[in-house]
Amino acid sequence: MLCCPVARGLESVGDAWSMLILRDAHAGLTRFEQFRKSLGIAPTMLTKRLGALVAASVLARRVYSESPTREEYVLTEAGRDFLPVLMMLGAWSQRNCGENLARYMDGETGLEIQPIGVDAVTGAKLGSRPIRMSQSSE
Repeated sequence: MLCCPVARGLESVGDAWSMLILRDAHAGLTRFEQFRKSLGIAPTMLTKRLGALVAASVLARRVYSESPTREEYVLTEAGRDFLPVLMMLGAWSQRNCGENLARYMDGETGLEIQPIGVDAVTGAKLGSRPIRMSQSSE
């Protein structure tokens, strides 16, 4: 039986709060109170979601104060690797979920980012060719 990569990914970061935490982490937020204030999330829910993201190795805890001990949450390589997923979800939302949504802008050029998915092997835009799933060759 094939293991669906979408299902596996959703096990790690599949709920809305987790994705919003990752969005905020990519925007530079690292501390519990920053996330709580940005999201308006209940502290117990935030604690649970941050713990799940750490367990999934998408975020890592890092001590930023020894006395008293305080931790912040930083993106791991897997967390940084999630940015294109967030960008593609945002682009999909722009096209399909209404008007007046925030836009992602390039920090250097000031131009709006318009992400597309491209197959690194063929260079073809994702969705332009039929797809099928097969067992990994590993």
